[in-house]
Amino acid sequence: MLPDPLLDAVPDATLDLHGMTVVEARRAVTAFVRLWGGRKPGAVLHVITGKGRGSAGRPALRPAVRRMLRTELRPALADWTMDLDEGGFLLQLRRR
Repeated sequence: MLPDPLLDAVPDATLDLHGMTVVEARRAVTAFVRLWGGRKPGAVLHVITGKGRGSAGRPALRPAVRRMLRTELRPALADWTMDLDEGGFLLQLRRR
């Protein structure tokens, strides 16, 4: 298997969404990406969603964040992937 630079990177910052509602998590992720986009273009960020075991019914945070990464946050990202334990995402911000 080829090395993945994003999976091998040490994150510049981490945001843990455990305990948040989907609405709170969406706001937090958007603010986190904007903050770090202005602070350090090209930064690697780790967003922890958890695996959804604490959710009533089906997982809620992981699918909501995945949709954000594919849609409204896509212009701010150079790349993104699930983290190694599938409990979150690694994001690489675009460089200016």
